[in-house]
Amino acid sequence: MFYREAGQFKTSYQSDSQIFPLRQDRIGIAILLLLALIAVPWLASDYAFSAIFIPFLIFSLAALGLNILTGYAGQLSLGTAAFMAVGAFASYNFILRLPGIPVLLAFVLGGICAALVGIAFGLPSLRIRGFYLAAATLATQFFVVWCLTKIQWFTNYSTSGVITAQEIVIAGYAFNTPLKKYLLTLLIVALLALLAKNMVRSNVGRSWMAVRDMDVAAEVIGFRLMRTKLLAFAVSSFYCGIAGALYAYAYLGTVEPEAYNLDLSFRILFMIIIGGVGSILGSFLGAAFIVLLPVVLNLLAHTLALPTHVASNLELMVFGALIIFFLIVEPHGLARLWQIAKEKLRLWPFPH
Repeated sequence: MFYREAGQFKTSYQSDSQIFPLRQDRIGIAILLLLALIAVPWLASDYAFSAIFIPFLIFSLAALGLNILTGYAGQLSLGTAAFMAVGAFASYNFILRLPGIPVLLAFVLGGICAALVGIAFGLPSLRIRGFYLAAATLATQFFVVWCLTKIQWFTNYSTSGVITAQEIVIAGYAFNTPLKKYLLTLLIVALLALLAKNMVRSNVGRSWMAVRDMDVAAEVIGFRLMRTKLLAFAVSSFYCGIAGALYAYAYLGTVEPEAYNLDLSFRILFMIIIGGVGSILGSFLGAAFIVLLPVVLNLLAHTLALPTHVASNLELMVFGALIIFFLIVEPHGLARLWQIAKEKLRLWPFPH
């Protein structure tokens, strides 16, 4: 919504392009990418790749997809894990039923299938919004998981419902170690993040933000609500579909419906709330925080010798407290806190 301040109209959200200067953003991204490509493979162990870095990248991509829909287009969704499941199972069936198909092409086709499902379940956004739209996308979560569980064709008539994912082979090269899977996931996520960064700065991104801030005014000045909202659902679901395929093939090693439950949808929603709604960088910061927080809490519980029942519930209590904190104190999340810290360091030691 718009509000008036000092004689000018401002929006209640700040886009990534408004918060972060373009030049500094590019330098920061280049430095992080070099560290991820050079330093991390030398320093990290196989356990760190499998338990921390690979899930961090995958969750970052899923959070990025949700941030496109919720942060930039203003459409609340609780069905992120469902779109991830569509991408995973579609990729599995493309590889299974089309022998010789490239794995990357199967991932892209899985993302396209997720985009089509996102468009179908995004149609209610043309008539409803807010809590009612969240309830509609929540129905997507239950419907997709039910279909994958009951229709055995999707699981290739597996009796257990748990399927071993095919090996990732690209141009005859097998990605069968944690390091190789990490590098593949890193390149895919970096490419899609760069694409999203340019997208939100284009006319498409501006149309999303106009609809987010005030859809009636956006329609009056010429934006087509139907095309804008459905495009946001399609792009968001495509990103989530790719993340779901990577989640199955690069992280879990299995394709199973129960891996894409409602808890996963809420975790990804928490990532963009804590990291920063309407921020590309916030998607990565939120994913890093959610992935690393359980590790830190476990170490803290062992160090303090906390009782088992306290240690098991500590993570839930901390998550709830942090969500309340960021919603009240800093709605823009860690991305805004990072920007404030950079500004203070730039001015230090002179405050003015």
